[in-house]
Amino acid sequence: MTRLVRLLAPILLISSVFAQTALKSDFFTTSDGIRLHYLEAGSGPAIIFQPGWTMPAEIWRAQIAYFARNYHVVALDPRAQGDSDKPADGNYSERRAQDIHELQAHLHLAPAILVGWSLGVPELLTYVDQFGTKDLRALVLVDSAPLRDKPDPELVMGMLAFGRQAETDRQKFTDSFVRSMYKKPQSEAYLQTIIKASLRTPSNIAFALIAGFLARPDWSSAMSKVDKPVLVTVTAQNHASADLIKKHIPNAQTEVFEDAGHALFVDDASRFNATLEKFVTALPAN
Repeated sequence: MTRLVRLLAPILLISSVFAQTALKSDFFTTSDGIRLHYLEAGSGPAIIFQPGWTMPAEIWRAQIAYFARNYHVVALDPRAQGDSDKPADGNYSERRAQDIHELQAHLHLAPAILVGWSLGVPELLTYVDQFGTKDLRALVLVDSAPLRDKPDPELVMGMLAFGRQAETDRQKFTDSFVRSMYKKPQSEAYLQTIIKASLRTPSNIAFALIAGFLARPDWSSAMSKVDKPVLVTVTAQNHASADLIKKHIPNAQTEVFEDAGHALFVDDASRFNATLEKFVTALPAN
């Protein structure tokens, strides 16, 4: 019973905060006619959260609840994920980066802090590559997908095999994949919510997202365009991506979460929120 209370306590706390926060669930239509869903709460300086591969906006719920007290917080369901439309087209970094830019314009969120996790990291770098940094205050890059600055055939083959596993038995793969994102115990109800959300992305689109990421073997030019403050949060096992980011963005701040899984902002929400708040508070004024 004590263990159950301990597992449910963070969820109950977040639910309590949400009850006190005017959380808005809404849609906007992109320039190519796709309806994208987002969650929105709070007022003040803008923070936009971009989830990772096949993940929903709601995975940021601990951050939405925490930062909505002092910030205008928006979490996006990227196209083909969560409650957003599932179009056959546009499932690549450049279009998804444009979706973020159009959401920002739709809600008048410039300048904003962009927070991207996993596949969301190269999508934020693509945003900078396409649109520059004039509408940004900072970037927060959370446990990135494996970035490269030169071709890496071994990585390509590994990720294609990863995608093939998803195509072969999506239900079994997704169950295992979602559970692998955490090191800390999560309630079964929570895990099932994330598994169900991940399965909403069609398998062919899930594979296309991986292929689109792999099609760019060198991210150094995009990283070289980043001239705003950067915070990198990373797990111990994914330090290579942080090192590469630091190589091309020398002033980036790095925080290593040694005891957290890939979804480190869930596993160690309190530390992540405190780290992000400290970083944001130290930013220059708008």
